[in-house]
Amino acid sequence: MRTAFALLALGMLATAAEPPEVEAALGKAKANRAELEKVLAHYAKDPEKLAAARFLVANMEGHGYVVFGLYDKEGNEIPFEALDYKSFKEAEARYDALEKEHGTLEFKRKTFTPDLEAIKADFLIENIDLAFEAWHGHPWGKEIPFDVFCETILPYRGSEEPLVPWRRACRERLQETCASLDTTSPEAAGRAVLGAAGKWIGFDEVYYLHPTDQGYDEMCRTRLGRCEDISNMMSYAARASAVLSSTDYTPAWADRDNNHAWEVLLDAQGRGKAGLAHRAAKIYRKTFSIQRGSLGAIRGDEPAPRWLSGTHFRDVTDQYLSATDVTVTPPRPEGRRFLYLSVFNGGEWVAIHWADRGALDAWTFTAMGRGVAYLPAWYDGKDLLPAAPPLLLLDDGTVRQLPGTGAKTTLLATATSPKKRSPDTNVTTPVSYLVKGRTYELFRWNDGWKKEGEGVAGEGPLAFEGLPEDGLYWLVGKGSKKLERIFTIEGGEQRWW
Repeated sequence: MRTAFALLALGMLATAAEPPEVEAALGKAKANRAELEKVLAHYAKDPEKLAAARFLVANMEGHGYVVFGLYDKEGNEIPFEALDYKSFKEAEARYDALEKEHGTLEFKRKTFTPDLEAIKADFLIENIDLAFEAWHGHPWGKEIPFDVFCETILPYRGSEEPLVPWRRACRERLQETCASLDTTSPEAAGRAVLGAAGKWIGFDEVYYLHPTDQGYDEMCRTRLGRCEDISNMMSYAARASAVLSSTDYTPAWADRDNNHAWEVLLDAQGRGKAGLAHRAAKIYRKTFSIQRGSLGAIRGDEPAPRWLSGTHFRDVTDQYLSATDVTVTPPRPEGRRFLYLSVFNGGEWVAIHWADRGALDAWTFTAMGRGVAYLPAWYDGKDLLPAAPPLLLLDDGTVRQLPGTGAKTTLLATATSPKKRSPDTNVTTPVSYLVKGRTYELFRWNDGWKKEGEGVAGEGPLAFEGLPEDGLYWLVGKGSKKLERIFTIEGGEQRWW
């Protein structure tokens, strides 16, 4: 679609009749329409830049600046700013105190400022001009096709950060690095540029509790952020230097808590991958262009989980992993079209991929990561509802169902979580062995977590008898935050997922 759109725009001069995608976007810009029309008129006699401007305008819907707030279950905003505290531990302690006072809290969108309604002509024109200067001004730019340029170098934002100019400042900071390069390879140039920009910002876990993305100027002051901020800074550096990179992410790791975003170098065709610190069920790549086949674009009025309801990302799991299609055929509730596969993350099931209803009420989930436990689920606009028993997609690509109805076995439990390493801090958390004298509760999944028993840890393993050998289990310390990992039973021992 991008290439066809670009060729169409290259063959047209700015007239009253814009391509349908552009006209549709202009119609949604409200009072800001005049600013966007200034940009199109500015490039009326430059077909290549006009095509680029049309690409940005046509795909601008859905992009904007988001400010997050902290809310209780009733929708009341709870005042909290993590950056007011000296450390993550202090901020976390305050967050925990607020949850004790108000119940479960969640960060949600407080405000959204759409680019279509807010972006100014001068900002967009400077962005386009500097992007072309970088593309045509470096020898490696000759290897980059126009459609790849539009998707990877031309965009003016990384995620949902405030709109502030960054191209000129980044170009000046990288001038010496780029001048020293003797290469026509976008990948070779990219390694040098991202290596230099990697010194501009570091990771601080306090930003886990500050989900509003930072702008370029703010990151220059703090020099710290979470993975989303870091990947945005890397993308600024790459785009300012006309090297090819993209931000890839997993909405939820499959074998530990949290999510992650990272910058990856691309080849001239826009493909690439990076190493993974943990098991991923799905990997998505941010795009500026609207993905017309995305769930957000086709779902109509049916609600969708937040992670999957956007229109500016595409699935690149198969660029990273040996993946397998998984087909599920649960009974379908009235009115349900979309089914979800979810992974266990942060003490709950998190939707990671979606499937449209096929023939005979079958839902096929494409390119799923292996070695992962999944739960098929419906979404009711608020919660994920179990649709079928959990399943394991094994490393060889076969599927193993976990109905919890098999022969009985005994579990000898020794821990609540395996050893794991954070992709952000590189800190390795040791195995969470049982603590002598502490009470533990064992749960089995049966359309929800049902308690199977409890016990007090002693010197040896904690034994539980009469358990279905094909069940999915969760051992939780009483009073914990319920971040322990799930497992199956193999040979009487825990097999972590």
